[in-house]
Amino acid sequence: MSSSPIDVVRQFMKLMEPLDYDAALKLVADDCDYINPPPLGAVRGPAAVRAVLEPFFAPTRENEFRVLRAAVDGPVVFLERLDRHLFGDKWVELPVTGVFEVHNGLITYWRDYFDAPTILSQLPEA
Repeated sequence: MSSSPIDVVRQFMKLMEPLDYDAALKLVADDCDYINPPPLGAVRGPAAVRAVLEPFFAPTRENEFRVLRAAVDGPVVFLERLDRHLFGDKWVELPVTGVFEVHNGLITYWRDYFDAPTILSQLPEA
């Protein structure tokens, strides 16, 4: 049974809220390109995606990815999101637009657009 592109992306985001990397990354193709704004840049494949996400999410106590708007054009899914992360006792919010491409039930392309200083300015002092 194959899922629609929007279903795959929504499932991926839902699995990422509790940081279930093992389950979430099963939805990511081996040759998936994952691209973030500078200074993060681009990586390829599930292991590289995990290597980017794990250090960022390590200090979070809770995560929420609120989908505000979604649009689908064939295999392409656009999500306007409000990503919320609980660092200590403080929620940090980041408006994000994500573009995904899904083929054969796997995410083959993922690009997030956001303003890096917006999130960096909200992070608690180390």
